[in-house]
Amino acid sequence: MLVVLFWILLSIILYAYPGYAVLILLLSGIKSLLCPRNASDEEPFLPDVTLLIAAWNEKELIESKMENTRNLDYPKEKLRIVWITDGSDDGTPEILASYPDVKVLHEPERKGKTAAVNRAMPQIGTPYVVLCDANTMLDPKAITYLMAGFRDERTGCVAGEKRIAKSNADMATGAGEGAYWKYESWIKRLESELYSTVGAAGELYALRTELYEVVNPDSIIDDFVISMSIAQRGFKIAYEPRAFALEKPSASIKDELTRKVRIASGGFQTLFRYPSLLNVFRHGLLSFEYFSHKVIRWILVPFAMPLIFILNFFICMNQMGLESFYLIFLCLQLGFYLFVALGAVISEKSTRLKFLFLPYYLAIMNYAQIAGLVRYLRRKHSVVWEKAKRA
Repeated sequence: MLVVLFWILLSIILYAYPGYAVLILLLSGIKSLLCPRNASDEEPFLPDVTLLIAAWNEKELIESKMENTRNLDYPKEKLRIVWITDGSDDGTPEILASYPDVKVLHEPERKGKTAAVNRAMPQIGTPYVVLCDANTMLDPKAITYLMAGFRDERTGCVAGEKRIAKSNADMATGAGEGAYWKYESWIKRLESELYSTVGAAGELYALRTELYEVVNPDSIIDDFVISMSIAQRGFKIAYEPRAFALEKPSASIKDELTRKVRIASGGFQTLFRYPSLLNVFRHGLLSFEYFSHKVIRWILVPFAMPLIFILNFFICMNQMGLESFYLIFLCLQLGFYLFVALGAVISEKSTRLKFLFLPYYLAIMNYAQIAGLVRYLRRKHSVVWEKAKRA
């Protein structure tokens, strides 16, 4: 029985990480062979678009964000800039008022980002809207690349790529977060090629304004809910890696863990609030991608990892696993957790040996999922986002 359970858990872990990636790589490859896409020489698609920037007490970033915005390679007469600053009391709205080409939407009460976006969207007068955060810097061609995805009428949302600013000597947060988002970006690109990316990151994504539906204001991860609500109605979420937003890593593992726990709590909120996303008969490939990419990682893997270590240990102790595989696998797990411990010890130190941080970051992510589940079940989550300090 222990051996059977061991192999079930191992299969879950292997499928969640390399298995799913390899599977959609094969499926997207088969699709590209059967349905090759013709290279397009069409003129750029440059419709009127609004850049909606969400901010809360970001006065230190306004100047750099506005400089970045003005450097965007998009026709100025077709681009509207709107900031929504609800709850900011550090002078952010007043500073933005000095920019004549910016529309500022502000209310003194802080109700969270979801409520702020709900309030802002009816005031968007362009057919497309790009949403981003104040602390992310966009590639000059980002909006042009995002808009290109809407040539396909089946596309309702286009997700940009989140990149983590890196240095030659990152700490655990920078190295781990950067590697994680590179892997995530690869998965999202493959999903988009196969059918639809599962959700968009709030750092940068675009949607057809007419498709926006008011989101429950207590939604924790508004970007995921907004994009997946569009996907539920049969539209695709395209992924555009050329449109990227650059963000600094969290200042410390503590800050990153706080952010991850909140996101995890929001993931469980979404899972229990929108069970129809798992209805493969209704949503087909979208449900398959959602279950494989998100649900397994949210619910199964965080518990499977410690359990498989315990099972592996007892299998060897009970002499049911004298075969070399079980002993070797136990040693590999011990090595992994030694690297986790090493990563914890040096997590606040800079090093060029970034691979040392990857096991630690993976362990932190899975711990955050369990903590997020506990937080959600105890109803301790808050719609007001907890801004992590950035390096």
